[in-house]
Amino acid sequence: MSLTAGTRLGPYEIVAPLGAGGMGEVYRAKDTRLGREVAIKVLPQHLSANPEIRARFEREAKTVSSFNHPHICTLFDVGREGDTDFLVMELVEGDTLASRLQRGPLLAAELLRLATQIAEALDRAHRAGVIHRDLKPGNVMITRSGAKLMDFGLSRATGLAAGPSGSGSMMSAMTQSPTVAQALTAEGTILGTFQYMAPEQLEGKEADARSDIWALGCVLYEMATARRAFEGRSQASLIAAILDREPAPIGESSSSSATSAASGPPQGLEWLIRNCLTKDPDERIQTAHDVKLQLQRIAEGAGLSTVTTRSTISGMAPNSAPASASHPGNGRGTVVAWSVAALVVVAAAVFAAWSWPRLHASPAAFRFEPNTDAPGTLDANWPRVSPDGRSMVFQATDSAGVAHAFLLRLDETTPHIIPGTEQLQRAYWSPDSREICFVASDKIQRVAVAGGSPVLVCPAPGGADLSWGSKGQILLDGGSTDSLRVVPAGGGELHPATRISRADHEIASAWPSFLPDGKHFLFIGLRGDGVGGNLRLGRLGSIESKVIGTSDGRAEYAPGGWVVFVRGTALLVQKLELGSAKLTGDPITITDHVRTGTSSGHFSTSPSGVFAIEQGEGLSGFSFVIVDAKGQVLSTPAIAGQIGNPHFSPDGKRLLYERSGGPSTPWGDVSVFDLERGTDTRLTFTNGRAVRSAWSPDGRRFVYSRTGGGGAKPALVFGSTDGVGIADSIPPSGKTLFVSQWPEPGTHLIGYTEEPLPFVVDLEDPSRLPHPLLSTIEPVANPQVSPDGRYVAGSMNNGNEIQVFVQTVTGPPGRWQVSSGTRGYKPVWCKGGRQLIYESADRKLMAADIDLTHGFHAGLPRPLFTLWVPVMSREISTWAVDASGERFVLMMPQRSTARAPTIEVVTTFRSLVTRK
Repeated sequence: MSLTAGTRLGPYEIVAPLGAGGMGEVYRAKDTRLGREVAIKVLPQHLSANPEIRARFEREAKTVSSFNHPHICTLFDVGREGDTDFLVMELVEGDTLASRLQRGPLLAAELLRLATQIAEALDRAHRAGVIHRDLKPGNVMITRSGAKLMDFGLSRATGLAAGPSGSGSMMSAMTQSPTVAQALTAEGTILGTFQYMAPEQLEGKEADARSDIWALGCVLYEMATARRAFEGRSQASLIAAILDREPAPIGESSSSSATSAASGPPQGLEWLIRNCLTKDPDERIQTAHDVKLQLQRIAEGAGLSTVTTRSTISGMAPNSAPASASHPGNGRGTVVAWSVAALVVVAAAVFAAWSWPRLHASPAAFRFEPNTDAPGTLDANWPRVSPDGRSMVFQATDSAGVAHAFLLRLDETTPHIIPGTEQLQRAYWSPDSREICFVASDKIQRVAVAGGSPVLVCPAPGGADLSWGSKGQILLDGGSTDSLRVVPAGGGELHPATRISRADHEIASAWPSFLPDGKHFLFIGLRGDGVGGNLRLGRLGSIESKVIGTSDGRAEYAPGGWVVFVRGTALLVQKLELGSAKLTGDPITITDHVRTGTSSGHFSTSPSGVFAIEQGEGLSGFSFVIVDAKGQVLSTPAIAGQIGNPHFSPDGKRLLYERSGGPSTPWGDVSVFDLERGTDTRLTFTNGRAVRSAWSPDGRRFVYSRTGGGGAKPALVFGSTDGVGIADSIPPSGKTLFVSQWPEPGTHLIGYTEEPLPFVVDLEDPSRLPHPLLSTIEPVANPQVSPDGRYVAGSMNNGNEIQVFVQTVTGPPGRWQVSSGTRGYKPVWCKGGRQLIYESADRKLMAADIDLTHGFHAGLPRPLFTLWVPVMSREISTWAVDASGERFVLMMPQRSTARAPTIEVVTTFRSLVTRK
């Protein structure tokens, strides 16, 4: 469709045609509201009718509009007028790089400046997940302010779809820029497109960020030589050249040009271009950011600047040499400068010849076990290598069970305690290797490893694990239902950094880990069905993230573009394509015995390449111990292993609990232990899909939550503890329901959903459908109804942190906070409703006396004793109390005797993943 001058598209008035673009026709137009000239790209009607193309058009336009980068053509608006879809873009005045190269190669200063800007623009888009797919000199404009990359993310070459002549309008449209103010001929269109296509694209594979790196290499070659890297007299010969041949060295290709010969290609540019044009995308330079850094190093080595200078902005011609390239006067300075440069080049060439085979050989690696035996401590774990690779932090507990952080210089043999880190969760390094940050006492704190007092960053309700990025931001994971949050390292307020994907059955976000750019980060979206977690890639500034894989524990980014993650007890690595946000290739196993546990993977990567890992079982599981209200041991039931969620029977003579089926199962199955007879009986056989069990009031039955998967839907299932009766279930609702209580007289079930919202099920109602327990829809975890049925206790967010609240179920509405100070979890009524027991954030079991004589009155909570194992999750409890409030069953860590844990440091991570 052709538009005539004066045609209106919304507030935009067409002035004149400019040419054809990647996905349509382009016109000069006027924005009648702002009075500025713009370029309008119109999507052809035969493409606009295609829903897939329209959807891609709108999706990529939305992404590109967020760039706001000085070297990317700005997208102002997107609209639709009748049946016409259009984009409104910045009208760029200037010359294309293709036109400039018709006059010969670029001088070194201009080449490096423009190339750096192009690489910077590519890097910005790749980090947003957008691939150019048609990078070439015709899509680069040279303006007064430097390079402008055109058609970013909006041109998607479709490969070999056109006929042999290449004269079809579709192929022509795919190869011309949207905002170039000149007509472009279709002659040679196929060759022009193919000459910048990577081998994998020609083989029919999807383009990714590395395909743009190839095209950038072709553009760099052309900028240095004014010749294309690959030539062919026919389509077949050109494809053969790209797939099988190497371009001539840029020194040879540019020697015929007097302009180029005078300056010569900058030292190091040949190496950079070769590594951009590697046939195998896995062996190619992986990111545009790395290309930009290499260009800057080349410029620094040549004494040139890649920054746009004032003289350029004020009118220097694009192909003129900068004033600093020569010295006025007798020329002596120039001769001396080039003599020194020649010596540097010779020395660099000799070094390159010596070092080349070494740089590309499998690197030597040293492995050693550092000394982590700090006097008076046990269980050294959680090794964290500093970013500079010179130190390691680990933590250990003293005889009172208090955790401390210890510093070990890797060139020393004695670890030193870091003061002020008592009761920390886990330590994480600052980007400059001078400080650590950690969560303790519900606060994010930072402290210098050389000594000093901790500094408060901000309160951290529900948080445990952190990541301190290179841009000065700290990510914090939340409690059992929270997303990630972010705060400046210098202090401030926490703000959401991600959102929880309910569509992917996720209930929380955990274990953040920044990438080196300080913007992107990895984290785990914990699944409510217990089946590991989704490995996600996020970015600061957006709460959206993308699933790139799965992991049974933490994940970190390692040098070389690798992602390290956990499967069972195995530690694996896989390549990350940041531009396309996906893992590629097959995973490589580093070890089968990484220590897991509450951190779900004791390993540490460092940008320096130093890698630390703790191997061995460490804790083989847990055992149960029964104590009184003062924490004194009364008995030790013969139960051990991967166990959790203990519950006393109503008569106090048996324990209901869950035992994990192993790392490949979501959680476990329900068993009952007779405390008098010492017998252990398994009650369910769900292949690890049973969790959150509860006794019936008469002690003859139990109920549990069956998670989805394995062909079954989530459901609440009933069973018998005495062998009488048959299994029964509540019809699946599509959501996982968690039971928190089966109170007297046994006619109702109390529980909560994934959100978590409290519900009640009337077992005497034939439908037995869950209904809201409260009139409000505020999230409440682990709801417990008082014995008189008038109140419900549960964990709620008071706006700043999770606390224990009580509110009315019947009668006049009311709500009271019971816990104080640190967070409160999992309240349980005992002593006939006269006491609430709950767990605090600092592992204390707390008791609050309750008076219900005249309304609700709660006394000041008092600590009973410290738990050995803190809260694991919303669904897994590590303790229980009987109805009398005088006996408690606790989980206790159990040390493995099969394989003692050992921390090992590997000096070169690359040695672990080098291909054999």
